[in-house]
Order: sequence, then structure tokens, then C-alpha cells
Amino acid sequence: MQLKPDPTFYPSAKMAIKAPAEKLAYVAAFSPKAGQHDAIVVVDVDPDSKTYATRVGEVELPGMGDELHHFGWNACSSALCPWAGHPHIERRYLIVPGLRSSRIYILDTKPDPRHPKVVKVIEPDDVIGRSGYSRLHTVHCGPDDIYLSGLGNGDGKGPGGLLRLDHYDFNVKGPWEADRGPQYFAYDFFWHLGHDVAVTSEWGTPDMIENGVVPDLLLGGKYGHQLHFWDLR
Repeated sequence: MQLKPDPTFYPSAKMAIKAPAEKLAYVAAFSPKAGQHDAIVVVDVDPDSKTYATRVGEVELPGMGDELHHFGWNACSSALCPWAGHPHIERRYLIVPGLRSSRIYILDTKPDPRHPKVVKVIEPDDVIGRSGYSRLHTVHCGPDDIYLSGLGNGDGKGPGGLLRLDHYDFNVKGPWEADRGPQYFAYDFFWHLGHDVAVTSEWGTPDMIENGVVPDLLLGGKYGHQLHFWDLR
């Protein structure tokens, strides 16, 4: 644990805009036919670097058929939230879920950010058993936990929703929703911490999307098309 807040955390968007630019970018690379391992590729984005705009590192993930999609940091400026803050955690780990496999990889970007290491793998059975969700789509570092959206349940049906990982040991803590109301489909999500509100969008359950768009469902307006607003407190 750090004694001072991570210097990459900012109390406002205005302050974040003035921050130094990132020098490395982490990019998901996946095998469309699941014939080889997916990977996280490291690209140099520092214009003053001799290796600018080139691949400078790569970590191959041990699982097969993951289908990497979105991924994110373990911590960010939301850790400064006054009602559930974790200001002394460090933005260090990448949380990398498999959209198709429901597996979660934890990558440590230290001590060498160009060569991150896999330090933990959370298997699908653990994810589904503890949260009830699968087909993990979006990752956000929250004020109290790390949040991931799951498009459906372990059988590929609904409902979908949000699950939580612990900030410190990355164990699955369970589903987030206390009362989901009419929400059934899941997709992306984010929040406005200043107003204690989260917003989630809709797509479809895994059995509606994994083999491509189903024309009858599309023409019948059966895919998700609503926004849901949640009380964070």
C-alpha cells in the first residue's frame, strides 16, 4: 500500500487533461477462430522514443478461446471518491476478461511496464459460481471495488449484470445489484460519482449474440435498447 495517493489519480477532469501523456499503450490481440492464444501487446506511444509506434512487448495468455475485448486498470481516479475511497491503492494491474471464456487474467505491469506478467487467473467456474454472471464485457475501476459487466448467466441466458472484484486480492465478491428492477440485458456501464448514479446499457444475452445477429430478434426489436439508472448509495 502506498503512503500517498497514486499520482495518476486526479480529483477533476480538468486536472487530468493537464496530466503527462501515456508513453505505452496496451492492446488486446485475439485469435478469431480460437486457434491460438490471445495476448496483450505493448505499443510505444512516446513520440520522443526511438521505438515510437512499434510493438515493444507482448504477454501471451495461457487460456484458449478467451476472445479478449475490453479490459482496464485495477484503480483510477474513482479511488478518490469521498464516500468509498481507496486513495492508497496503486494503478498497477490490468484486469483482462475473456468475452467468450468468462476467464479473468490479472496482469502486473511492474517492474517492467513493457513486459507485464500474468499473476492471477480467475477461472470461469469461480466467476460464475460466485457471481452468477458470464461472458464478461466491460471493466471499470470503481470507488469501492473493481466492476465487470457480464452479458448473461452461466447457461448463456439472462439476466446479465455487474460483478465485483476485491481491490486487493482480486477475488470475486459477488453480484453488485441489490434490486435490479426491470433490468434484464447487460452491456456497458459507468457512473457519475458526483451524483451517486450509475448508468447501464443493454445488448443481449449470450445465446442471442455469440453466433451472430439473429434476424428475427433484430427485426422484432428484441435486442436491448434501454438505459438503466442506479442509486450508488
